[in-house]
Amino acid sequence: MKLYVVKTPKPLKWFFKRKTWDVKTPEKEVFLTFDDGPTPQVTDYVLDQLEKHQAKASFFCIGKNVHEYPQIMDRLKSFGHTIGNHTYNHYHCYKHSLESYLQNITLTENAFKKLSIKSNKLFRPPYGRISSRATKELVKQGYTIIMWDILSADFDLRNTPDQCTKNVIKNIKPGSIVVFHDSVKSYPILKEALPKVLNYLDENGYKCSPL
Repeated sequence: MKLYVVKTPKPLKWFFKRKTWDVKTPEKEVFLTFDDGPTPQVTDYVLDQLEKHQAKASFFCIGKNVHEYPQIMDRLKSFGHTIGNHTYNHYHCYKHSLESYLQNITLTENAFKKLSIKSNKLFRPPYGRISSRATKELVKQGYTIIMWDILSADFDLRNTPDQCTKNVIKNIKPGSIVVFHDSVKSYPILKEALPKVLNYLDENGYKCSPL
C-alpha cells in the first residue's frame, strides 16, 4: 500500500497555505527539484542531464553531504541552480524537539556559509513532514517552506522508471514543482526517468526554471 499521493490535492494546498506547493506563473515553465544530495555520481549525473537540456533546477541539500562533497556543491553553484536547505541529517520533524530540529537546519546554513553559498532561505522538510510550530518559527526567520505539486515517487523501488515518468508527465502543468531525489536509493529509477521527463518537457515547450 502506498502512503503517498503523486499529485498534491487542492484542499491540502489550501489548508496549508503557509507552504509553497506550486508557482503562479504566466509562462510555460516548471520547477524541478532534487532532494537528499549532493551524492557522488548521482548528482553529477543529474547536472549533466540538466546541462544537456539547458534546464535549471533547485537542489534541497542535506548539510552533512554539503560538508562531505564540496566539489559537487561547486558544480551546483557554477551551473546557476538554486540551493535549498533539507536539514543537516535528514531530520524527521516529529522525531525531534523543536529546538533540535531548528539547530539542525542552522547547521546546514553554516555548511553553506563555509562554501560561500548565499542562503536563499528555501527549506523543504524531509519526508514532507513539518509541525505548525516549526513552520511558524521558520517563516518568522524568513524561510519559504517549499513543498510540491507532483511527487515523481522515484524513492519507491516498487515503481518502474516508466511509472515514475508517467507520474510527472501525466500531471505536469505550468508552475508545477516536481520532486526527484539525487540519492543512491533513487538512482536506478532516476537515471532512466529523468531523461524521459526532460525530453517530454522540451518537446512540449516547457522551460525548467530554478525557484
